Amino acid sequence: MSVPGHSPQQGDETKLMNFEVLRNNSELFRAECTRLMLETDKESKRMQNDDNRRLDQRLRDIQFLKKELELKLEEIIVEIDVLIALQSRVAKALEACTETLKVSVVCLEERRKHLPSERLHDEVDKELLKEKEVIEGVASLLQRVTEQITEQIRLDRSAKYQLEKDLKEKFEAQCIDNSCLLMTHHSINNLQRSKNTETVLLGVTPKQWENISDINMTKAEQQQANSLTLRALVECLLEQTAADMQKQVQATAAAFQLNVREIKSAKSQMEDQLAAILSEFASQERIGEDLQVAIAEREQVMSLAQARLALRRQRPGKEQCHDPAQSQLLAEVQQLNAHISTLHEAAAQSDEEQRALLRCQLELQEGIEMKANSLYIDEVICAQHREPIVIHNF
Repeated sequence: MSVPGHSPQQGDETKLMNFEVLRNNSELFRAECTRLMLETDKESKRMQNDDNRRLDQRLRDIQFLKKELELKLEEIIVEIDVLIALQSRVAKALEACTETLKVSVVCLEERRKHLPSERLHDEVDKELLKEKEVIEGVASLLQRVTEQITEQIRLDRSAKYQLEKDLKEKFEAQCIDNSCLLMTHHSINNLQRSKNTETVLLGVTPKQWENISDINMTKAEQQQANSLTLRALVECLLEQTAADMQKQVQATAAAFQLNVREIKSAKSQMEDQLAAILSEFASQERIGEDLQVAIAEREQVMSLAQARLALRRQRPGKEQCHDPAQSQLLAEVQQLNAHISTLHEAAAQSDEEQRALLRCQLELQEGIEMKANSLYIDEVICAQHREPIVIHNF
């Protein structure tokens, strides 16, 4: 059975018509694509020209601000260098105060080594204490000045850092915009691009962008003005403190030799007395030795008498007669005991006298040593310590 339908010839004609329509549509689409490419190319070139013009203007704006920032940066760098030099002067002045203060303290400490009876608050001590107070006041003031200079340098460096940071960002922006200006579609392949990268926009307007640099420059100008004021103040303080220290050091030096003659006189008297004490001690020591010899001799005599008595006790019973010899021996032992006891008391008294003389000798020797030490402190040690002190203008 045959199926009713079109003939093969009719089917071929339909296909040909479809092919013709498809070809015509393709030709129309190609024409539309050509037109679209011409239009987009023209628009792209126009936009690129606008981009280049605006990038060029942006580069000029950046360059202008960079010059102003560089000028302020140079000024603040010079000011920092001047402050550092001034800080060095203050540090040297503080070092001079420290050395002079050490001398004052050493002199006071050396003079405190006197015995309690010699620790007199004389004119030298008064001037030394005043000198110490003056130097400590100057040192404290210079320390505060140093802290102020350090803080001002920190503020200047902070302003310098902001200027440098701003300049660095301007330079980076300039390089980027310059690269954008020179970029072509042929050079894009040389860039490492990352897909799906989102650009974070800070939303800074051109006016805000310019104000940021203005603020940084204004801060730098303010810190520069503060530095000038601080430097004038420090110069005045250095001059005044040097004058105060010079005056007090001279006053202390003038008072330092007041006690030397008195110390020498007292030391001479003690030395004379010590010589007499030593002579008497030697005599007393000889008497003590003689007493010990006398005691030994008496003890030998008593030993002989006691030995005789002991031997006579060995006589036969009827011979144990209390004869005159026995009475004499007993009396002799009794008298010898009394003599030895008296000699022992005299020897003990001699020892006591020697101890008293020895104590006196030690006291005199200690006093002489103290006087010699005091004289050495005032006339030698303190003078040597104070000799190199010269207060120059800071």
